[in-house]
Amino acid sequence: MTTKYTEDHEWITVEGDVATVGITHHAQDALGDVVFVELPEVGRAFAQKDVAGVVESVKAAADVYMPVSGTVTEVNEGLRADPSLANSDPLGAGWFFKVKLSEPAQLDALLDKTAYDAFAANQ
Repeated sequence: MTTKYTEDHEWITVEGDVATVGITHHAQDALGDVVFVELPEVGRAFAQKDVAGVVESVKAAADVYMPVSGTVTEVNEGLRADPSLANSDPLGAGWFFKVKLSEPAQLDALLDKTAYDAFAANQ
């Protein structure tokens, strides 16, 4: 299992050819209390960096970008029912969607935890 990060503050954890995507601690902290999430449609294919969802908080709304190209296989209905999971457990129960990778090599360009932490510290 490998976890990578984007400069748009998404995380992606890969197991085989399926990955789980969510927003980072830094993102949820910057947004404040999350009150609504718009999740992608299961079965929809996205290219890397396409807008795949939206997260709205008491402060702002932000797009959730697809870290890699692929097809959405599952969305977190629990997050739709309780958007605050994106705040309380962003790297666990607050995941957004799962995607079947179509171009796994795109993962190589994403940040590892050390690089992401350094990047986020300068935001």
